[in-house]
Amino acid sequence: MMLITFIFFIVGGKLVYLQIVKGKSLQAKALDQWTRDVPLGAVRGQICDCNGVELAGCNTTYTLYVRPNATENKQKTAEAIAQTLSLDYEKVLEKVSKKGVSEVTVAKKVSKEQMLCLIASGEKGMYFSRDVERYYKYGNYLSQLLGFVNADGDGQAGLESYYNDYLKGQDGKELTQTDLVGRELNGEISYLPATDGLNLRLTIDASIQFFAENAVNSALSEYSAKSANCVVMNAKTGAIAAIAQAPSFDLNNVDRSNVDALFEKMKLNALTSVYEPGSTFKILTTAIALSLGVVSEKDRFYCAGGKVVDGKRIRCWKSVGHGSQTFAEGVQNSCNCVFMELAERIGVERMYSYFVKFGLTRKTGIDYLGETSSILLKKDQVKLVDAARIGFGQAIAITPMQLIVATAAAVNGGKIVTPYLMQSVLDSRGREVIRNYPTEGERVITESTSATVRKLLKNVVSLGSGKLAGVAGYSIGGKTGTAQKYQNGAIASGKYVSSFIGFSTVEDPEYIVYFMVDEPLGYRYYGSLVAAPYVGQIFSKIFEYKQIKPTEEIKTFTYREMPDLCGLTAGNAIKTVNSLGLHFELDGTGGSVIAQYPQKGEIINDNTIVLIALSEE
Repeated sequence: MMLITFIFFIVGGKLVYLQIVKGKSLQAKALDQWTRDVPLGAVRGQICDCNGVELAGCNTTYTLYVRPNATENKQKTAEAIAQTLSLDYEKVLEKVSKKGVSEVTVAKKVSKEQMLCLIASGEKGMYFSRDVERYYKYGNYLSQLLGFVNADGDGQAGLESYYNDYLKGQDGKELTQTDLVGRELNGEISYLPATDGLNLRLTIDASIQFFAENAVNSALSEYSAKSANCVVMNAKTGAIAAIAQAPSFDLNNVDRSNVDALFEKMKLNALTSVYEPGSTFKILTTAIALSLGVVSEKDRFYCAGGKVVDGKRIRCWKSVGHGSQTFAEGVQNSCNCVFMELAERIGVERMYSYFVKFGLTRKTGIDYLGETSSILLKKDQVKLVDAARIGFGQAIAITPMQLIVATAAAVNGGKIVTPYLMQSVLDSRGREVIRNYPTEGERVITESTSATVRKLLKNVVSLGSGKLAGVAGYSIGGKTGTAQKYQNGAIASGKYVSSFIGFSTVEDPEYIVYFMVDEPLGYRYYGSLVAAPYVGQIFSKIFEYKQIKPTEEIKTFTYREMPDLCGLTAGNAIKTVNSLGLHFELDGTGGSVIAQYPQKGEIINDNTIVLIALSEE
C-alpha cells in the first residue's frame, strides 16, 4: 500500500509540474508542432511632409509558399503557378512535388492581382505571406534626414530610426493546424492580424525642400565643393521647413557593402558637424553688445586694417582698413576690428554667460539622433586675444543648427526656439495620435534690441556684403561668413567654409535660411559671392510659392561695363570700385591687383559685388 501511495504522489507531482510549472511552455511547443504559420508583415507607417505629400511609403507584395503534402493535384497546381507568374513549369513542379519538407517557397514579390488569380484557381496547398518593402518617393532627396530601414523593416538611421517605435507596427501570422507530416487537419485557418505602423507627418514642406535641394546640388557642382548644406526654419517656432545636403545618395538603392562608408554618408552636417562660423557669428556679438549697452549705432570705430591684442596683430579682412566708421557701418562692412573691440567691452565672463543663454553650450534638442554640440575654450582659459577672435567668429566651433537657433533668437524678438521635425503622428484613419507644439523658449534679449539687430542686418543685404541675397521688393536681413579651415592644428591653405544666414521679412521674420558651402574651389570663396546668391534664390522661390507680396519699392539698376582693375595699386582699385558705388572683397595683402571678378568688360549693375585679388608682395 505504501508503494502504491508513493507512486501516486510521484505521478501526481509530475502532473502538477507539467500542468502548472511547465504548462505554458509545453502548450507553446505543442502549438508549434500542430500548426504551420505564415508571417503577415505589418505595413510600416508613411512619412509625409506638412501638407500630406508622401516622402516614404511601402509597396506590398506577397511570397507564395506551397505545402506539398496539402497539394491534391500537383500537376494542375504547378501549371496554374507557372502560367500566372510566367515561371518554368518543370521547375515549379519540382518544388511542388518535393518530399521531406513541410513547405517550400515558390516565388517572391507576387502582386496582389497574381495572388487573387491563383486563389481563384481553386488549387489546394498554396499559401501567401504579405511582404512590405520600403520605398522613398524622391530617391536622393532628404537622404540623410529620412534615413533607411534594414531587411527586417526596422529603422537604421535618420528619422526612420528615431521614430521607429511609431512607424514599425507589429507583424501578424496565419496559422493552419497540420499533422506530423504537414497535412492540414481540418482546413481551418486562424489569423493573428498584423498591426500596421503609425504615420509620421513632418514639419518639412516638400516644395521648399525642392528649392533647397536644387540649390545645394547647384552649389556643389558650380564650386566643386566638398559639400553644400541648407536649412530653412521658422524663426518664430523652430519648425524645420527644409534641410538639404549634397552630395547625397538614392535611398531606394542603398549600398550596404561598406557599413562605415554608408554611415559616413548618413551624417547630417547641419546637426553632426562643427565649424568655425566666421562672420555669421558677428550677429550674436552684435546682439550681446547691444543688450549689455556697451555700444550704440552711432559709436565710432577706426580700422587701420588690423588690431594689436595681447601683443599680437590680428588682421581685418580688408587689409587696407575701413578707416573711421560708425558701429552701424562696421556691421555693414563686417569689420573685424569693430568686433574685436566689442569683445573687449563685453568681457569673457559676460560673453560666456550669453553663450549659455543663446544655446551655444548645449545641443539644440532637435528630434534627431547623433546631434553634436559646440567646441568652446574653457572660460578660465580664454585670453584677451582669444576673446577678440571669438568676437568675429574664430576660435569657436559650433554646429550650423546651433547658429541658426541663436540667430533666430537674435531676430525673432529675443526668444530661443527648439527646432523640431515631427509635426504629428497619425493613425491609419488620419486621426492625430500625437501633436508636437512649439516650445516657449527663454527670452535672451529684449524686443527692442532684437529690432535694432534686424535693422543693422538689413543694411548688410541692402548696402553691404549680402547684396546678392536680396530679392527686389522684399526686406531681407542677414550676414555673410567666410571662415578658414584648420588641419592638424594649423590653417589649411585654400580651404574655406563659405556661408550666409538670412531672414525675412525684416519687420516680422518668419523664415530663416542658412546656406553653407564647404571647401569651394577657386578664388571666389567668399560667402558674399558663393552662399549669398543661393539664399536669394531660395527666398525668391519661397515668396512666389507662398504668394507673399512685395513690401518695398522695386529699385531700378544702372548697368555699365566692368572697368579693368588689373595692374592698379590696391588703393586705386578700391577708389575705382567705390566710385561705382559697389561693394568689394579683397583677396591677398599685396600692393597691386593681379585678378578681378567680374572680368573687364562684363556688364554689371548696382548690386554687383567685386572681388579684387592682390599680389602677395
